[in-house]
Amino acid sequence: MAQARALTAARMAESLIGSEIIKLAGEVNEKIRNGEKIYNFTIGDFNPKIFPIPAKLKQAIVDAYANDETNYPAADGMADLRKAVSTLIRERQGLDYKPEEILIAGGARPVIYSIYRTLVDPGEKVMFPVPSWNNNHYTHLTTGDYSNQVFIETRPENKFMPTADELKPHLSEVAMVSLCSPLNPTGTTFTKNDLEAICDLILAENERRSISGQKPLYLLYDQIYWALTFGETKHYDPVSLRPAMRPYTVFVDGISKSLAATGVRVGWSMGPKDIIDKMKSILSHVGAWAPKAEQVATAQYLSDLDEYDAFIAHMKKEVSCRLEAIHNGFQSLKAQGFRVDSIAPQAAIYLTVQFNLHGMKTADGRVLETTKDVTRYILDEAKIAIVPFYAFGSSHDSSWYRLSVGTCRVEEIDTIMSSLETALKKLS
Repeated sequence: MAQARALTAARMAESLIGSEIIKLAGEVNEKIRNGEKIYNFTIGDFNPKIFPIPAKLKQAIVDAYANDETNYPAADGMADLRKAVSTLIRERQGLDYKPEEILIAGGARPVIYSIYRTLVDPGEKVMFPVPSWNNNHYTHLTTGDYSNQVFIETRPENKFMPTADELKPHLSEVAMVSLCSPLNPTGTTFTKNDLEAICDLILAENERRSISGQKPLYLLYDQIYWALTFGETKHYDPVSLRPAMRPYTVFVDGISKSLAATGVRVGWSMGPKDIIDKMKSILSHVGAWAPKAEQVATAQYLSDLDEYDAFIAHMKKEVSCRLEAIHNGFQSLKAQGFRVDSIAPQAAIYLTVQFNLHGMKTADGRVLETTKDVTRYILDEAKIAIVPFYAFGSSHDSSWYRLSVGTCRVEEIDTIMSSLETALKKLS
């Protein structure tokens, strides 16, 4: 009889699942190292040679280091930056949060972690839609068990955004609902009516809980992509739609996506001051603050909202032209009878695409039985690397994928779509 392996670490660490996206990216990078030309749409990041951060922000960072801004920042973030964020969200979103209701951290990830740690006790459950980014792992990090999650499998008919009817049956059993709009991985957004309906459910549940003396139901609202909306798409947030949501809503935000500054590591949260103060205490022990020089520089950059607006307009133009071109390419292939599809882009840097190729045969007679088979075929034959939705918690038989354009060169799109068409023609 085989002997059971002894645990060498805490059970939470032993059972933590690695990122499927990073695993896939490793396989892609290995192909690239071996000299293959791969069009890599896997990582939700930017190629800085294609999408550089604002020149004035870059210079301000350099200047801050030259001025020796290299010691510890304030635990909740530099006062000038919290003031600049307060002004930004008031002037561009209509959200009124004072600097003391804002917490700065080293990107959005520490913010999300601190929200989970502040609002969710071990054994309590978190509800979130799938596909969505990393909620399953944050639940595990917080509660020690992947079973402490209620995930809602969303549908393409709703652009993979959750609805109030889907959330309603489970609200009474969870401590927190985690939502994201614009959504990673889909690049789609809540409609005003759908988000209002969800807010009304949370408010009704909290009314019930207040009568029975229970801890409130909180909403984590990740709006890190809110500035990157396209066309007629409008970003909505819970507190603007329903001011009564303010005591129960904690936001996730930052510059990583809107300013193509993923490596600069400046994120923030807004929420009720007592919650923000507790999050600050947690992160001060972790040491997850954003570097002081970057905070000083970001405060300086955000103080000129006309400059900020100009860069955002540039980003939206550059990102949307890539998303639209690839979406149009997929729709052309679909019109030709190939078993592919895509959802029109609304926001963020992502396109939702479908490869409904299960059961098809390759030129050498192999059957594409699983989503992994399909993913591998698209990578090997079309040289296109994308992330299946099961990496974001969806069913393993889902035929939908995230395609990220942060490393995409416009001049390569025709070649990419031609390569994909050639690969699809080989299937029967």
